[in-house]
Amino acid sequence: MAVGIKVRDKESIDRALRRFKRAVNRSRVLRTYRENMAFTKPSEERRLARQKAARNARRHRRY
Repeated sequence: MAVGIKVRDKESIDRALRRFKRAVNRSRVLRTYRENMAFTKPSEERRLARQKAARNARRHRRY
């Protein structure tokens, strides 16, 4: 899951760094890394999934 960009001609390092950060955020590399930092019990995962489903149901019911 490597993320990389090529610096364009006459592109500043700051701009290239901004593009790189955006690419990393879009690829969700850091999110999966943080999720894998600590073990989550299966019961906790199920509980969080139920909470997320309830939130989504409430949100979709509004419209």
